[in-house]
Amino acid sequence: MTLRLVRKEARGDLPLLACLAVLVLVLAGMCAWAPSLAGRQEDRALRQRVAAAQAGAPLITLSTVPEVFNSGPPALDMATLLGDGRTLSHRLSGSAARHLSFAGSGGYDYNPATLTSPLPPGETGSSTTLAISHLPDARAHLRYVSGHAPADRTPIGAAPQIGLSQATAQALGVRTGSRLGVEFARVPALQRSPDARLVVSGIFRTAAGADDFWGNRPSLVQPSRHPAQHAGGTVLAVSGLVGTDAADRLAAAGVPGPSVTWQLRADLRQSALDRARALSGPLSRYGTDLDRALCRGTDAYTGGESCAVGSQHTGPLTVTDALTPLVGTFTAQDHQARGLATFAVDALAAVALATTAVAVRLLLRRRKAHLRLQRARGASTARLVLLRSAVAWPVVVIAALLGWAGGRLLAPTGVSGTPRPLSAAVLAATAALTVSLLTWLAVREPPRPRRTARRRRTRRPVAGRRRVVVEVTVLLAAAAGVAALRSQGPDWVLGAVPVLLALATVLILLRLYPLALRLLLLRARRGKGTVGFIGAARAAHDAPATGLALFVLVLTLGTAVFGGLVQRTIGDGLAAGAAWSTGADASATTAGDTAPAPDALTGTSGIRTALQHLHALDLVGQADGAEIPSVAVITVEPRQLAALAPHSPLARTLRSALTGPAGTTAGAGVPLPSVVSPALRARERTGGFTSTVEDHGRPPVQLALDPVGTLSAADLRDPLLGPITAQLAPGTPLLITAASADHLMPQQSSGTTVLLLQGDGPGTSTAALRSAAARALGPLATVRTRSGTLSALRDDGLTRGLENVYATASVLAALSGLLAVALELILTSHERSRTTSFLRTLGLSGKAAGALHFLQMLPLAAAAAVGGTLVGVVEPRLMAPTLNLRQFTGGATQPALRTDYALTLALVGGVVLLILVAAATETVLARRRRLGAVLRLG
Repeated sequence: MTLRLVRKEARGDLPLLACLAVLVLVLAGMCAWAPSLAGRQEDRALRQRVAAAQAGAPLITLSTVPEVFNSGPPALDMATLLGDGRTLSHRLSGSAARHLSFAGSGGYDYNPATLTSPLPPGETGSSTTLAISHLPDARAHLRYVSGHAPADRTPIGAAPQIGLSQATAQALGVRTGSRLGVEFARVPALQRSPDARLVVSGIFRTAAGADDFWGNRPSLVQPSRHPAQHAGGTVLAVSGLVGTDAADRLAAAGVPGPSVTWQLRADLRQSALDRARALSGPLSRYGTDLDRALCRGTDAYTGGESCAVGSQHTGPLTVTDALTPLVGTFTAQDHQARGLATFAVDALAAVALATTAVAVRLLLRRRKAHLRLQRARGASTARLVLLRSAVAWPVVVIAALLGWAGGRLLAPTGVSGTPRPLSAAVLAATAALTVSLLTWLAVREPPRPRRTARRRRTRRPVAGRRRVVVEVTVLLAAAAGVAALRSQGPDWVLGAVPVLLALATVLILLRLYPLALRLLLLRARRGKGTVGFIGAARAAHDAPATGLALFVLVLTLGTAVFGGLVQRTIGDGLAAGAAWSTGADASATTAGDTAPAPDALTGTSGIRTALQHLHALDLVGQADGAEIPSVAVITVEPRQLAALAPHSPLARTLRSALTGPAGTTAGAGVPLPSVVSPALRARERTGGFTSTVEDHGRPPVQLALDPVGTLSAADLRDPLLGPITAQLAPGTPLLITAASADHLMPQQSSGTTVLLLQGDGPGTSTAALRSAAARALGPLATVRTRSGTLSALRDDGLTRGLENVYATASVLAALSGLLAVALELILTSHERSRTTSFLRTLGLSGKAAGALHFLQMLPLAAAAAVGGTLVGVVEPRLMAPTLNLRQFTGGATQPALRTDYALTLALVGGVVLLILVAAATETVLARRRRLGAVLRLG
C-alpha cells in the first residue's frame, strides 16, 4: 500500500470524506467551545444571584463592638480601628486573600436612640428615634444643598456633627446649625442612660440614579412612621450620617461602642463559580482563625471574650458568611441543570455519530464494485481495511484538530468552564473506528458453510436468534438506565439513557410497523389496484434497511419534544412559584410581633390586606400530656383572607372552621378553634392542646387550642401560606388559629409578621403596594411583589442557559439528522428505483410511480413521528422522581409536567414534511429518466 494508492482512493471519496470531516470538526469544536460557553452562562447566573442578594445586605461582613470602658476614662480611636480592620484579611488562608477585598474603609452603626429635642412640630402621643451611622460610601451618592458633610476630625470637646436628608430635616423641623439631643440606652456600668448633643452640619439630597445604594438604608433618605411595639402611638424613625470621630466623642460622653462593620467583597468578575467554590473553605474557618489569633482572656466589664484589633480592645469578631450557603444552593441547582443538559448533548453526539455511520455506509456502497474487484485480485481483508483507514483517519485527525483549534479560538476566556479534550478525542476515535469497523463488515470473508444437509435450513433461525439477543440486551439496558435515573438522577453517564430509550423504541417499531403493513397487505390483495399493495410490501421489506434513519429521526424528535416539555413546565411553573413566594400581589415581612394601627391597613383605597403572625410555641397535648416543642402557630383573620383571596381553598377552610357565631368573645379560659397540619394531628389524635406564653414582668398566659379541622394537601400548597412558611424548617408542625389569640398573648420581639397585599385590579402599581406595606409595618419590612419576583425568576441565568442548551442542541441535531436521513435515503434509493423501473417497463404511469414513492416513505414518517413523540413525552415521566424542576420555579411542590403540544405538532409536521419532500424529490428525478435509463436500472 503506497501513498499514491491512498491519494487515488481519497480522490474518489472526496464528497463523503468532506461530510465526515465536517461532522468530526463540529463535534470537536463543540467539545472545546460549549463547556466554556456553559461556564460563562453559569458565572453570569451566579453573579446575577450574588448581585440580587447583595441588594438587600452584604454577603460577607466582619463585625465587632469596641470596648470603650475597659480602662479608666472611656477611650476609642475609631479612625485607627477602621484602618487596622483592613489588615484582618491577612488571616484568610489559601487564595481567598486574593479573591476577597474590603469594600470601603468600614463603617459603624448605633442602635436607634431616643431623640429628646427638638420635638417634631405637630407631633403628639408619639416618639422619635434617631439611628446614627458612619457610612463613607454614601458620599458618592449624595449632594449637600446646605452646609457641609460631617467632619471626620472635630476639635476635642466639640459636639459631633451629623448630616440629615432634606425629608428628615423637614420632618424634625431643623436646619443647618441646629442641635439635637439624643438619649441612648442605659449602660450597666454607669447605672444611667447616657445622652449627647449633635449639631447638624449639613442637609443633603440623594444623587440621581442612586436608588440601588439607598435601597439598603431607606431611612437615611426618607423618615418613616410605624406602630410602637409595646405602647400606644407611633414611632417616627429617622437616621443621620456622622463623621469618623463621632464615635470617639460619644464614647467620651459615656455612650458604649457602636457595632463596627467591615464589608468584604468577593472578586467574581472572572471564573465566578470556581472562585466562589474556592472561597467556601477559607470562609468557613475565617471566624475560628480570627479568634485564635486575636482573642485572649476574658473582659472584666462584659464577662465575654476579649479581642484586640490593632491597639483597640474589642468584643468577639463575628464573620457573617452568606456567600457559602448561596453558592451551595446554586451548585445544587446547577447540578440539576447540567444533568438535564446532558440529555440534549448526548443526543446530539449520538445523532452525529449515526450520521457518520450512514456516510461511511454510503461510501462503502459506492465502492462496492471496486472492493469486489480488489478482493477478487487477492487483496486480504486486513489490507482493504487498512487502505480505507489510511484514507479516512488522516481526514478525521485533521478535522478534529481544526475543530478543536477553532473551538478554543471562539471559546470565551476567564470562565469557570473548561474544554473537554478527552471527549473530543473519544468522539474523533469513534468516528475513525466506525470507518474501519464498517469496512471490515463489508469486505470480510463469509464463513464457509458446513457440508451438512441441515445448514441451509438453520441459517435463518440463527440470524433471528441473534437479532432477538441484541433487542433483549438493548431493552434490558434501557430499563436499567431508567431505573438508575429514577434512583439517583441524571449525570454525564446516565445522560445517554435517552439514546438507549430511542434505540429501544426503534427496535420495537421495527418489529411492529412491518407487521402492521403485512396486515394491510391482506386487505390490499383483495383490491383492484396494485400501487397500494406494492407500496406497502416494499415499505415492509425495506423497514430494516431504514432502521438507522428511523433511529436518527426518533432521537432528534424525542429530544426536541423533551426540551419543549421542560421549557413549558418551567414557564408555567414560574407564575406559581412567584405566587407562592409572595402570597398575593405583594407581601411584607418583618421580624417580631407587630400590630399595625387600624388606619394603616385601611388607609389605601384599592388595596386589600391580610395580616398573619407567626409564633413558635411549645404545646402540650390534653389527652396524653405529651409536650410538642417548636410548633409554628399562625394567627390570621379568616374574613380578611377570604376577602383577599375569595377562590382560595385555604381561605374557605379557615373561614368555615375558625369563624365563630356573632357575639363570641375569646378569653384565656375559652378554647380557641384551630386547624392543624396532618403531622401535628398525628401527634395528638383526639384531644386539644394547651400552651403557656410568658412575658417578663407579667403573669403567664394560658392558651387552650381546640383542633376543629385538619389541613388538606391543597391547603398546605395554597400560596397564602408561602411567605410565612418560608420562615419555617421543612417538617415543622403547623397550627392555624384566629387572630383573637394575638390579643391574649403579649407582643414579643420573636416570631414573624407577614402582611399580604392584593390590588383590586391590574392597575395597582408596585409603588402603591410598597408604600402601603411600609406604612403598615415600618421601613425595616422586607417587601416582595409578585411581578418583581416573576421577572427575577424569568431572567434567572440557569433557566435561560438550559433553554439555550436545548435550543442549540436541537438545531444542530436537526441539521445532522437531516443530513443522515438524506444520506440514508440515497443509500436505499437504488432498491426503490429498481422496483419502480420494473413497473414502469410493465406500463405503470408516472403518477402511479409518484404515488408508489410516497407510499413507500409514508410508513417511515409515521413511525418516526409516533416514536419520537412517545420518547419525548414518556421519558420525563419515567424519571419524574429525580426531575426536580422546582429548583428553577420555586413554589410549594414540583410543577406538573406539561407537554408543549403546539411545539410537538410542529416538530411532527416537520418530520413528516421532510420525508414527503424526499419522496417528492425522488419522484421528480425518476420522471426525468428516459426509457433507456429505466431499462438499464431495471
